[in-house]
Amino acid sequence: MELIEEPVEKVILVGTDTYEALDELEELAETAGAVTVAKMVQHIDKPVTSTYLGSGKLEELANLIDTTDASGIICDDELTPAQMSNLERILKTKVMDRTMVILDIFAQHAITSEGKIQVELAQLQYRLTRLTGKGLAMSRLGGGIGTRGPGEKKLEQDRRVIRNRVAQLRRELNDVVSHREITRKKREENAIPVFAIVGYTNVGKSTLLNKLTGSDILAENKLFATLDTTTRSLEMETGEKLLLTDTVGFIRKLPHNLVDAFRSTLEEAKYADHIIHVVDASSENAEEDMKVVYETLDMLGIEGKKIITVFNKIDKLIPQDRLPGEDYEDEILAGLRDTRGYKKVRISAKTGRGIDDLLKAMSEVIKEDRKYMEKVFGYNEMSKVADIRKNGIVKKEEYRDDGIYIEAEVPAAIFNRYFEG
Repeated sequence: MELIEEPVEKVILVGTDTYEALDELEELAETAGAVTVAKMVQHIDKPVTSTYLGSGKLEELANLIDTTDASGIICDDELTPAQMSNLERILKTKVMDRTMVILDIFAQHAITSEGKIQVELAQLQYRLTRLTGKGLAMSRLGGGIGTRGPGEKKLEQDRRVIRNRVAQLRRELNDVVSHREITRKKREENAIPVFAIVGYTNVGKSTLLNKLTGSDILAENKLFATLDTTTRSLEMETGEKLLLTDTVGFIRKLPHNLVDAFRSTLEEAKYADHIIHVVDASSENAEEDMKVVYETLDMLGIEGKKIITVFNKIDKLIPQDRLPGEDYEDEILAGLRDTRGYKKVRISAKTGRGIDDLLKAMSEVIKEDRKYMEKVFGYNEMSKVADIRKNGIVKKEEYRDDGIYIEAEVPAAIFNRYFEG
């Protein structure tokens, strides 16, 4: 049987900021399976309401499409239905926006049932407002970016059927969320410290999780290599146990539909005790990426948690035109302003450098969150004693006539639940 390969889409990237701003869009396009053949930027304060670009640029873009034999364009913003329809009519080519590309990537990478539900929900919500006036776009879809996931068949259904499907997906997602809530409550009852690993996409979060826990989570050098939340346990050298939760990577201009659909997954960081913020120290946009992460955390209502900033990929900071022994790492990292990081460490998740420093920082954060208690428990309160032994650090334990005397450092949750007062 002869396999027929899907033709590679050749696209032109279009934006209203700078050519540098299109670098990430190019990486998104590549991840989605397209090849960038040209870029075009019109420096304007905000996109033209009806056509995204001005008439002169549109004429220039039409000529560029002909000369490059491009099969479509990708705009670096979410287009309104009117903008998309007008661009298709004027340019007579497939028109995609940033949101469509991101949703397409998520459709490719969703593995679990929860991930697939969330992606389909986001896609249907996005397309619900774009069902009418698609004429040319519907006839040209065929395959490629924007056609994965729910597929063309669902796009042709009327709004009522689409809304019914959205309602069904929400019910299915609520069931998944309910199960997740039960899991979270069990974690709280066990009082095991939870660290959520957050960061911009492709900064090495999954690689770090694998290095710390010996797991084999998929870790590829591409945007959104993993979508589904993964939790693994880690036992420290002290014998103390904790949980590490990997989250989906953040990105600038993250589509609102995607945030809404993935809220239950993204909020894993909200229910964690502490945050590990992974930063690609070798990226030229590291500081901007950090800003996006903090803005996303704020949007999710995640605040008041201690954050360990992990400057990853430190092995990629290669000195240029420097004398041996010169501390170039300090010089580079000094330029990265991080006002929220409670502790800062530099590592290479790939080589293992600095992992011990990170573990030490995690231990210090956990210790700071503990409370000291001393109390005599009756022999009928052995379950509480067992809880302390399991989740705390016992400093002294004595069997007395009136019960068991214990001095220990325990998690705040355990202290508040059993021993306050």
